[in-house]
Amino acid sequence: MKLASLKEGGRDGTLIVVNRDLTRAVRASGVAPTLQAALEDWSNIAPRLNALYEGLQAGKVADAFDLDIDRLASPLPRAYEFVDGSAYLPHVARVRRARGAEVPESFYTDPLMYQATSSGFLAPRDPILAASEDWGIDLEAEVVVVTDDVAMGVTPAQAADHIQLIGLVNDVSLRALIPAELAKGFGFLQSKPRSALSPVFVTRDELGDAWRDSKLHLPMRTWINGQWFGEAEAGVDMQFSFAELIAHVAKSRPVSAGTLVGSGTIANEDTAKGASCLAEQRTVETLRDGKPTTPFLRFGDRVRIEVTDKDGHSIFGAIEQVVERYSPA
Repeated sequence: MKLASLKEGGRDGTLIVVNRDLTRAVRASGVAPTLQAALEDWSNIAPRLNALYEGLQAGKVADAFDLDIDRLASPLPRAYEFVDGSAYLPHVARVRRARGAEVPESFYTDPLMYQATSSGFLAPRDPILAASEDWGIDLEAEVVVVTDDVAMGVTPAQAADHIQLIGLVNDVSLRALIPAELAKGFGFLQSKPRSALSPVFVTRDELGDAWRDSKLHLPMRTWINGQWFGEAEAGVDMQFSFAELIAHVAKSRPVSAGTLVGSGTIANEDTAKGASCLAEQRTVETLRDGKPTTPFLRFGDRVRIEVTDKDGHSIFGAIEQVVERYSPA
């Protein structure tokens, strides 16, 4: 099934069920008011939502309405936790090679992850706001999964069953602010503003054989100002599966229902597939030409992030955002 949230009903939106081709929807208020509420009682709520989804698919829901993406908040307008990984080591290796460093052996066995911003997510059509172009505004096209409650100490095999929803995230980065923050030895803060989530999240069964080994095996397609930017294969070169990432997070603590776990920027060894972030493209240019030539995002630039099935149908809907200057009220 496919789930989304309307921009109504308060900060957490109103949960709706969306049909497979993203054209019709129905409010799920009689089942659960919000997606967070559904996730907190998932084993009981999910079958009822799925029944509503099947009725919508069959055209048997009387109060269905046409879906308008502009009316959508992110499926989870805010979440208790968002932990993001860097599971695609080709990206890590290229970035380190560009500055003359090697990839430590531990990176192949111990995932890189950080605590990301979760107090609010941008809707899929909300602008990317920044006070200055000098901040190095970058998109990062990633896959994200959402868990139910996960016990501390789960194995990857156990963690796989706790992946309840899959979607996309534009994990916006401000590249020019990152070096100084990392130099402090305490991680990201100002360099990681709010991210945008795809219009809908979907259950694993909705993906068919494109979901296996706790990975999404489809290309991540990105465009900037209408021009093709990349279509890196999400299921290729992912060093750690989502099950492994969740188990890593849960090593020393339980994971709450509604937690988002990100894959990190999709990147392949094959650079002909393009990139999923500008930092990756600039690194490729530096290694090839001695310097980067692709600029970071500027005000007025448009980004689009989407995953389609083998027949070209959008699965999660597209994240489409314009970069705008932020002016305090």
